[in-house]
Amino acid sequence: SNFPSFLVRFSSLSPANRHHRPTEMADAAVAEKNLGNEAYKKKDFAEAHVHYDKAIELDPTNATFHSNKAAAFFEEGKVDECIASCERAVEVGREHRADYTVIAKAFTRAGNAELKRSNLKAALNWFQRSLSEYRDPELLKKTKVLEAQIKEEELKAYQSPEIAEQEKQKGNEFFKKGDYPNAMKHYNEAVKRHPDNPILYSNRAACLTKLMEFQRALDDCERCIKIDPNFIKAYIRKAAVLMAMKEWGKAQSAYESALSIDPSNAEAREGVRICLRSNDENPEKARERALEDPEVQAILKDPGMRLILEQMSNDPGALREHLQNPEIAKKIMKLKEAGIVQMSSR
Repeated sequence: SNFPSFLVRFSSLSPANRHHRPTEMADAAVAEKNLGNEAYKKKDFAEAHVHYDKAIELDPTNATFHSNKAAAFFEEGKVDECIASCERAVEVGREHRADYTVIAKAFTRAGNAELKRSNLKAALNWFQRSLSEYRDPELLKKTKVLEAQIKEEELKAYQSPEIAEQEKQKGNEFFKKGDYPNAMKHYNEAVKRHPDNPILYSNRAACLTKLMEFQRALDDCERCIKIDPNFIKAYIRKAAVLMAMKEWGKAQSAYESALSIDPSNAEAREGVRICLRSNDENPEKARERALEDPEVQAILKDPGMRLILEQMSNDPGALREHLQNPEIAKKIMKLKEAGIVQMSSR
C-alpha cells in the first residue's frame, strides 16, 4: 500500500497481458486490412475504406494500410486523396522503419496517380523518388519511357513555324553579310523551331559549307532529302559540298540525282560536266581505293547484289528494273560512285 498508485495499476497487468495486447491488436488490424482487400477486389471501395480506416485505428504504425487506402482512392479517381494517403504511408513508414519496398510502392502509387491526370513531370518526380528507395526494373523502364515522352512534348511545345521563319530570315541576313557564325546560330534555332522543314536544313548546309564543316553540311543535305526526296536544291547543295571535298564521283552522282528530278536543270548539267572534267584520278587507282570502303565491300559480298550485278552485265535493261527498288538503287549508286558500276549520265 506504500507504492504509488500508478505502480499499483501497472503491476496489476500481468507480463503475459502486457505482451499479448499489442499482438492481438496488430492481428485484428491485419484482419481488417484483409476484409478491406476483399471489398477492394469487389470494387466496393466505400466498404474497403471502412475496413482500412479500422485497421489504421488498431495499428497506426503500419504504412501498408495507408498505401492500401491510397489504392482504393486511385481506383475511385480521387487523385488528391490518393496522393495524400501515399504521403501518409511514407511518413508512417519512415517513422516506424518500414521496409524500403513499402516506401517505394507508396511513391510509385503517387506517381501513377499523377499520370492519371496527365501531370507527367510530377509523376516523374514520384517515380524517381521510388527508384531511389528500390530500383524496380519495370518502374525503371516506365520512367525512361516517361522521360522520353516529356522531352518529346517539350520539343513539340517549343516548335513554331512562325518563329522558325523569323529565325531563317535573320540567318539569311547574316549569311549575305558573310557573318556565317551568327547565321548558324539563327539557322540552328530555326531548325529547332520547325524540324520538318527541308529548306532550313538546306540553308544551314550552305552555311556549314562556307564554314568548311563539310561532313555536317552533308548530314543536313541528307536530312533535307529524307524529308523531301524531290527537293532538287538539296542534291545540288550536296554535290557542291562533295566537289569542295574533291569527291568527284559522288558529286557527279548527286548532280545526276538532281537531273532525274529535272532533266533540264542547267546547274546540275554543268555540275556533271565539271565533275567529269575534274575527275582526273586514274580509274584503276580509284577502283582500288573504293574497294577499301567497308560499305562497298559489304555490297559486293552480298549474294543477292552479286546476282543483280551479273544480270546487269548480261542485260543492260535490267538496270532500270532494279532501280525501282530504293534499297537496291542506293547500293547501285554507291557502286557507281566508287567507279565499280558504269552508268551512262544524262
